[in-house]
Amino acid sequence: MIKKTAILFSVFLYAIVVPFLDISDTHIWNPDWTPHVRIHEVWQLITNSSIGALCLWLVWYKKEVKLSALLSLIVTGGFLLAFLLKDGYGGSMKYLDGSEKTILGINIGVLGFGIAFLFLILSLVLTKTKKD
Repeated sequence: MIKKTAILFSVFLYAIVVPFLDISDTHIWNPDWTPHVRIHEVWQLITNSSIGALCLWLVWYKKEVKLSALLSLIVTGGFLLAFLLKDGYGGSMKYLDGSEKTILGINIGVLGFGIAFLFLILSLVLTKTKKD
């Protein structure tokens, strides 16, 4: 059950919370963003939400927990890697006004996806069965 909970938590973050936050004037409706940047953002939201739906289908209908966990690791780990590499490509989690959404001084994306990533890893390590 720990794997299913880890997957559900991860999918909730990347398929529901992130689109809720990003379909706003700080992201896809941001007047300072170019149309090219917007299409990449909407593409990422649709792709990640679709992967999330696939993960839930895999877990609840196909009983394929391991593949679902691995897909969720790719999505959450992809964000964490992008964050780690941000200086190399000029990325930032700060808004144009210099503000940043944080909890206890940690960026909410890094905190949420970091917890989800570790939870997924832990669930895979702690449970040795092929199916949950």
